[in-house]
Amino acid sequence: MDRNTIQKILIGLFISACIFIGLRAFNVIGFNDNLPATEVSANVSSSRMTYGRFLEYLEMGWIKQVDLYDNSRNAIVQASSPELGNRSQSIRVEIPVGASQLIQKLKEYNIDFDAHPIPRKDVFLTIASNLLLPLIFIAGLLFFFQNSDNFSQNSGSSPMNLGKSPARFDQRPDTGISFDDIAGIDEAKAEFEEIVSFLKEPERYTLVGAKIPKGVLLVGPPGTGKTLLAKAIANEANVPFYSVAGSEFVEMFIGIGAARIRDLFKKASENTPCIVFIDEIDAVGRERGAGIGGGNDEREQTLNQLLTEMDGFKENKGVIVVGATNRVDILDAALLRPGRFDRQITVGLPDRLGRIGILKVHARNKPFDENVSLVQLANRTPGFSGADLANLLNESAILATRYKKKTITKNEVNEAADRIIGGIAGATMEDTKNKKLIAYHEVGHAIVGSVLENHDDVEKVTLIPRGGAKGLTWFAPEEDQTLVSRSQLLARIITTLGGRVAEKVVFGDPEITTGASNDLQQVTNIARQMVTRYGMSSIGPLALEDNNNEQMFLGGEYNEAIADRIDVEVCKIVNHCEQIATKIVLDNRVIIDLIVEKLLDAETIHGDEFRDLVKEYTILPTKK
Repeated sequence: MDRNTIQKILIGLFISACIFIGLRAFNVIGFNDNLPATEVSANVSSSRMTYGRFLEYLEMGWIKQVDLYDNSRNAIVQASSPELGNRSQSIRVEIPVGASQLIQKLKEYNIDFDAHPIPRKDVFLTIASNLLLPLIFIAGLLFFFQNSDNFSQNSGSSPMNLGKSPARFDQRPDTGISFDDIAGIDEAKAEFEEIVSFLKEPERYTLVGAKIPKGVLLVGPPGTGKTLLAKAIANEANVPFYSVAGSEFVEMFIGIGAARIRDLFKKASENTPCIVFIDEIDAVGRERGAGIGGGNDEREQTLNQLLTEMDGFKENKGVIVVGATNRVDILDAALLRPGRFDRQITVGLPDRLGRIGILKVHARNKPFDENVSLVQLANRTPGFSGADLANLLNESAILATRYKKKTITKNEVNEAADRIIGGIAGATMEDTKNKKLIAYHEVGHAIVGSVLENHDDVEKVTLIPRGGAKGLTWFAPEEDQTLVSRSQLLARIITTLGGRVAEKVVFGDPEITTGASNDLQQVTNIARQMVTRYGMSSIGPLALEDNNNEQMFLGGEYNEAIADRIDVEVCKIVNHCEQIATKIVLDNRVIIDLIVEKLLDAETIHGDEFRDLVKEYTILPTKK
């Protein structure tokens, strides 16, 4: 008898025992009272009396009649006394055990009494009541045995199936997703197409001694298409497919996760060749010993069992494990080695061509107007994942429906992009001093960015509040920037400071507001990375901090001296960039005032219109 069967029997016995005790308690309470319902006339009332008080009434001669029930344990007496208003009353008395002289006392006082026997139960009723509880007990066991599997599939945490795998199984999955529905991640798609080819035509590979990979790990940021690839391979491979989330293996009971891993691979080995997809595998694959006190024992036992099943002493042939995670840095090294996950496929954010392909896929079933350019939309959305782009087009369709349009126009697409990038539009500001100050702030960003040669072009300047920002200035890069030069970083700092500098030049130092707090955080972060990570300062080509901003020189006066030099260099960079921004704003004060007036009227100026306004009046600064 295995462990699961024992668990089922014990739980069934416990529940049946609870039912038995409950029914027995109900029987004791509901059927021990054998006293009849006494009919009392209008001048007779029903009450209770203690046995001692009953004896006093008996000696006083106030008792007229006594009826004994339940083997002389209870009695109903007819009494009349001055205390009762000389009215005859029917009173109930509980007679204690050992009151054997009661009959003699009744005879002594010449009281009319009668003893009533316990009513006999019907034979058939007695037999039925004796069989009822065993039948309920057996029926309860059968119910839990027969329905445990279905209950486990529906709830995922049935106490009857704690050790069973929670994975969903499809003999011939039809996810509705094919490789034609995937774009922007061509390298990852090619890897999976090769695995599908191996499953369909294994002889092509075994002819040259090749073995099918045991595991494929998908790594990348959220929304890049890892789960979508798994759906595509499930649909294309035409083999049994198991899908489960990593968190479904971890329970509060030690050993349950390992048992579920064993059960999963046992079922998978019976349906080879097959694919097992574990989403968010970092839930069970976290590095062992990383937590306090050696980590979570249950998670580590689950991971140990997974390592054994994927590549242990017993070889597991024909089972391909596909894992997905965005936290590959915390996975255990033993899980990542060849033989377990032979391939690690990075599914990154799509480039410009990839975004165009993704937009075309999601635009198939949407009626777009002729003025909508997916190429321009791709240029405007650097850093967007596939999920972000799909959401953008869906938001465009929702807006078109809201405006009662039959096609999606450029206005809906632009509004959807603005909502996703900047947030939902707020109410228009009133014509106050604050609105004018915000207008100079945003135009300051736009003018400085337009003048600098190494900065992106202006896409839009608006005073419409979005999210927490009272105004926004968007810049659209001409191409995706994988490598950023020192001049480009300085241009970003100068442009970011342009808004605050414009406030300072136009309104004076006393009127500088807190609106540039986020700008200053960005400026400080860029300048610090230039010094500590990129070696773009007089300190030299040294990496003084890692990606988590943790210092790489520890302890001692040397560390304090380096920290002081870092602060000095950051200040030098920021102050130098502020001087350049101030010069640009002063040189272009006329065009800034002109654009601010137009922005206050229109509230939004698009990139082409903005460039036409500044083309004749801007003065290029001296390159530094």
